[in-house]
Amino acid sequence: MTAAFAVTLAGVSVLILLARPLLPQLPLAGRSVRLSWADAVLFLGGIVGLAFHCSAMFYRSLFDGIRPLGPLVDMVNEMNAASIILFVVPALLVLIGVRRHYRVALAVLALTLLSVGITMYAGSPLNVHLGAIFVAVVALAGHVALFVRPPWQRAAKP
Repeated sequence: MTAAFAVTLAGVSVLILLARPLLPQLPLAGRSVRLSWADAVLFLGGIVGLAFHCSAMFYRSLFDGIRPLGPLVDMVNEMNAASIILFVVPALLVLIGVRRHYRVALAVLALTLLSVGITMYAGSPLNVHLGAIFVAVVALAGHVALFVRPPWQRAAKP
């Protein structure tokens, strides 16, 4: 993963998320769901796990000085059953965290995460896998911007 790709992906995600405070229509009043505190913890835990998995694969040197994470980084990079589990569990946590959300959006999120997993473990070319990652991250950012209300927000905006 090149630095330009990572910066572009981060930039697009930030722009999507910045739309939320700038557009009073977001989140969508009829489709948004308030996360419970438990759902928020599951969702954020899944996001952290997916970010760790991606970072361990593409930026292994980030973890060189963090000895306790060394075995996990090695497991991710071995591309075996342990690596698959370290991807699937966080992906499921994300989906469980937003399970009460709009079904079509949830299906899109699930399909994008599935495409990342398939392109990662089925031997797809790197550019195809990076494309799947880009789509999945944009889908996650879009989902948060459009459908997620934080636990402390009681009612949808009119």
